[in-house]
Amino acid sequence: MFRNLLSRLLESTSPTPLNGQDAEVAIAALMVRLAKADDRYGQAEKTRIDQVLARRRGLDHAAAAERRAAAEMIEAEAPDTVRFTRTIKDRVELADRHDIIAALWEVAYADGKRSADEESLVRLVAGLLGINDRDSALARQRALETMGHSGS
Repeated sequence: MFRNLLSRLLESTSPTPLNGQDAEVAIAALMVRLAKADDRYGQAEKTRIDQVLARRRGLDHAAAAERRAAAEMIEAEAPDTVRFTRTIKDRVELADRHDIIAALWEVAYADGKRSADEESLVRLVAGLLGINDRDSALARQRALETMGHSGS
């Protein structure tokens, strides 16, 4: 179902907005890339990605896990983070990009550890998605509250 997503995503002629499922897999691929930024991609991060996907689109656990698995394949073949993120920015509405940053913060803290690599990547992606530092910080706070943590 998502086999041609990467080619659709990277088409250079007049990019069109991504449909719901394609957008979710592309966003999930960003979450996977973030989770791998500290060279540890564990079950806690996979579970958090599944939870975020389920919450965003009302998916059951199996559908969310299937979408994450597709995202893992897309992420492995996606271009560098800058190009990949800019492509998503051109295809996803601003309001949804704010939600993406909150989701990325959730994934960054899913394993209960702060990672400078993951935090740096969220900040980079936020800028590339057109989200300013203040809004990214607010999204970080929302993510921590969602996860039941206090800000650190």
